[in-house]
Amino acid sequence: MRVNHVGEVCAQALYAGQALTAQAGAVLEALQKAAWEETEHLNWTERRIDELGGRKSLLNPFWYAGAWTIGAIAGRLGDPVSLGFVAETERQVEAHLERHLQQLPAADRRSRAIVDQMKTDETAHAATARQHGAAELPAIAKGAMKLAARAMTTTAYWI
Repeated sequence: MRVNHVGEVCAQALYAGQALTAQAGAVLEALQKAAWEETEHLNWTERRIDELGGRKSLLNPFWYAGAWTIGAIAGRLGDPVSLGFVAETERQVEAHLERHLQQLPAADRRSRAIVDQMKTDETAHAATARQHGAAELPAIAKGAMKLAARAMTTTAYWI
């Protein structure tokens, strides 16, 4: 659950950076709505970590700063690219959450419910980004995002 919490810390930062640089009012509203839902995810994962007796990542300030910077840069590239970044990020997060659901014990209904709802919301965020004109990112950008996510999830699992 710590890894999912880090993902939500990053989501908060990404959306904040992107909202700061959004050009169209409708895009800003979509980013703000998604950020609010990500705040819910952040709260759910934090409570679940506490319930399980775990701890949050010690690197959360680093994750936030890095993700905010990436979000602001994506936003400066224009709304279509910024939304493309949202769509691809959420697609990758959805895949991560699906893998997590497969790994969770069937008896851990609370964690499963949280992860399942997060997955549903992430899918909706990607669809909203596409509806607002998300550009398809180049394969190299998607690959770089996947590598960065793998580094983040592996590190967050331990630290």
